[in-house]
Amino acid sequence: MPRRKCCRMIGCLPDNTYYKPKGIPASELEETVLTLDEYEALNLADYEQRYQEQAAGAMHISRQTFGRIIESAHYKIAEALIHGHAIRIEGGEIALRKNRKAVCKRCKSKFDPLNGKPSNGPCPHCKQLIGT
Repeated sequence: MPRRKCCRMIGCLPDNTYYKPKGIPASELEETVLTLDEYEALNLADYEQRYQEQAAGAMHISRQTFGRIIESAHYKIAEALIHGHAIRIEGGEIALRKNRKAVCKRCKSKFDPLNGKPSNGPCPHCKQLIGT
């Protein structure tokens, strides 16, 4: 009997949870579901460019488990892009991490986010809105 999956820690819920090819009605598309832990793995490894060991620590999982999660996420994104599927982000065994720092895309400074979500409000250093 396999072990029970433990909760994976994520920083925050995504603002957007559905992506689709332009010009095709959603009713005509197949969907690829990306779990919230796969989304967080993509965020940590690809967007924040952390090493797998650091990203695994942030999610409170082993490096091997992180490797499996990121591999699955990369496959699902590639499948959706190649076959023209919509991507829905939902589900997974997750818990929200407290005190996550926001990172400004322009000046790369880290700071405490507003309302617990890194995408809200301006950067206190360069004043650019974090969501833009």
